[in-house]
Amino acid sequence: MLTAVASARAILTSLHEVMASRSGAQAKLNRIVDVIGENLDSEVCSIYLLREGMLELFATRGLEQAAVHVTRLAVGEGLVGTIAQNIETLNLAEAASHPDFAFRPETGEERFHSFAGVPIVRRQRAVGVVAVQHVDPRRYEEVEIEALQTVAMVLAELIANAELIDDEDVLGVPDHLTGPDRLKGQTLVKGLAVGHAVFHQPRVTIEHVVAEDTEAERQRVYRAFDKMREQIDRMASQAEFGVGGEHEEVLETYRMFAYDEGWSRRINEAIDSGLTAEAAIERVQQRTRMRMRQIDDPLLADRMHDLEDLSNRLLRIVSGQLGTAASMGLKGDAILIARNLGPAELLEYDRRRLKGVILEEGSLTAHVVIVARAMGIPVVGRVRALRGKVRDGDQLLLDGDQGVIDVRPAPSLVEAFEARFAKNRERQAHYATMRDVEPITRDGQRITVMINAGLRDDMPMLPLTGADGIGLFRTEFQFLVSATMPQRERQTRLYRDVLEAAGDRPVVFRTVDIGGDKVLPYLRHNEGETEENPAMGWRALRVALERDGLLKVQARSLIEAAAGRTLNVMFPMVTEPWEFDAAKAVFESQVAFLRKQKKVLPEAIRYGAMLEVPALAECLDILAPRLSFLSIGTNDLTQFLFAADRAHPKLAERYDWLSPAILRFLARVVRDVAPHGTALTVCGEMGGRRLEALALLGLGITRLSITPAAVGPIKELIGQVDLGEIRRAMEGWLREPQADMRRVVSQWASAHGIDCD
Repeated sequence: MLTAVASARAILTSLHEVMASRSGAQAKLNRIVDVIGENLDSEVCSIYLLREGMLELFATRGLEQAAVHVTRLAVGEGLVGTIAQNIETLNLAEAASHPDFAFRPETGEERFHSFAGVPIVRRQRAVGVVAVQHVDPRRYEEVEIEALQTVAMVLAELIANAELIDDEDVLGVPDHLTGPDRLKGQTLVKGLAVGHAVFHQPRVTIEHVVAEDTEAERQRVYRAFDKMREQIDRMASQAEFGVGGEHEEVLETYRMFAYDEGWSRRINEAIDSGLTAEAAIERVQQRTRMRMRQIDDPLLADRMHDLEDLSNRLLRIVSGQLGTAASMGLKGDAILIARNLGPAELLEYDRRRLKGVILEEGSLTAHVVIVARAMGIPVVGRVRALRGKVRDGDQLLLDGDQGVIDVRPAPSLVEAFEARFAKNRERQAHYATMRDVEPITRDGQRITVMINAGLRDDMPMLPLTGADGIGLFRTEFQFLVSATMPQRERQTRLYRDVLEAAGDRPVVFRTVDIGGDKVLPYLRHNEGETEENPAMGWRALRVALERDGLLKVQARSLIEAAAGRTLNVMFPMVTEPWEFDAAKAVFESQVAFLRKQKKVLPEAIRYGAMLEVPALAECLDILAPRLSFLSIGTNDLTQFLFAADRAHPKLAERYDWLSPAILRFLARVVRDVAPHGTALTVCGEMGGRRLEALALLGLGITRLSITPAAVGPIKELIGQVDLGEIRRAMEGWLREPQADMRRVVSQWASAHGIDCD
């Protein structure tokens, strides 16, 4: 059997001759199917091309010639349609056994059993399919599939040059779409934005696929790699967020990929097969992209997106087509559109003009989302078929709060959105004036309002909001954006910077909460182990206690950073009292070690726990006396109480925070900790919503830790509430709860002049 390189090179050599001939496009396609069939010893080779929205049989060797330009399949129909729709490869020993198999009698294919097909891709869109078939049932060898994939790249060039496909099919941007449209996606970063569509345009149109001089192509790639690595190193040193920040650690992941020998080796192998430097990079990128679609692990998928970003950068360098929207400069208020986006690419844009980002993919754990949140740029992800519905320059209204984008909106919609935008700015300005207003209820009760944070760049929000402190600092962010385990010195520097920025206001550091949907590439399960339900698996304190070296390093970093100050430490996902005791013992052992080293220690260390697992509520009488404070994590607590994955789209809106089950559970926790004088705080999204915050006040909770944007609205709410009135009302509701408690609380608020919108 030929190697993949030799097989592809043999086919490319013949195809080069075909493409150089003066024959017409149809004659070339007819010859190409013969070349592929002969070199792969295949009884059937067929080429389907996308025209007028259908996959049309353009050329075949082995099937009935009368079927050419007659057999047509819709995208998604049959095996060929499935390949085009999913942009994936199929390799089947028995074609008819596949659930998407569709028989076409006019082709005469009933005697052929085996089937393999690969998409013909141009500008990230499938514009056709090349397929081979055999009478005997067999799966095709990997070298044959790789040869087909290389051939598909050559076909993409031929198709473009011969104008065999309508331009709108190639580009995926139909010119006739001029009317208003509404797209729905997933909120990744909240906020509103108005601007014109600007495509990030990381892709490069490859003009030449077949190499004239293999060694010359290899040298072009080597030079491009050197230049790309220089760019990444320079970007890390010039990042606007400052040296030593979390965003520098994001770029460390880029360095790891940029210097990966396996990636460069695969590109070299593609060049050996006879491809140009551009085509080789694209060939490896297509293969990676197809594999990405089979990855269920969200973290691995995100790391693949980082590699995609670097592939695009390398392709632009080697081709000399360096004109991205960032390098060309934004001409006005812009909303950036991309299939996906790397954090390094986002940092290149002018923040004054970049108003929002829309991604065809994207996820809440992606690096670019962490960066965008720090930059204050709203992001909506998971918006499918963007290029088929948006044109460059289209006006867009991006509602990051609802995950909705209005494309080419009607004037009336623009007017309404701008009025809402203006009202939102007025509200923000009004809330900003409340910075120095203390959150005191109508009957004189002082409520503690703190903010949640996780990045060094969140710290300016503390004085801007006038919050009482940081009730939750998520230390895991530093771990998530780092390519390797953060060193103790780096951790210490971050924690010290946070404490200094907070001044006299308290900061509660939650020890690292990793695992679940926060998987670290450098902290893996044992070989072969996977988690079917990671949210309830090996995560948070469970990881820290098993990998106690991780917790020891963090403990020492926090203790050293808090020298001369009070240190507030909170352990996440405590399930039983002994876990709290074990975690506290790790800290106390580090205190003893540092005392022997004559180090300056914190004035005091206050230890707390997060109540996220309902089981802990059964042991509060045991644990509460040992705690300085207890924080309720409403996000995880809710999903565990209802056995409902909070990320599941069908369950996201099914269970209400104001349900009797949640309210009664929280009321019980308030009662159980009261005799011990343990400070009780609610951390999470629930406390940042006005109606929910009203209910929490009614339950007797007087400490909230919320997002910075919610501080002003919650302060305003507190000033409208008589604590005695809402508590008496809540006692009655809990005794005889109604099914729709949200309506009940809302009506009560309206009757008492409390604005809960």
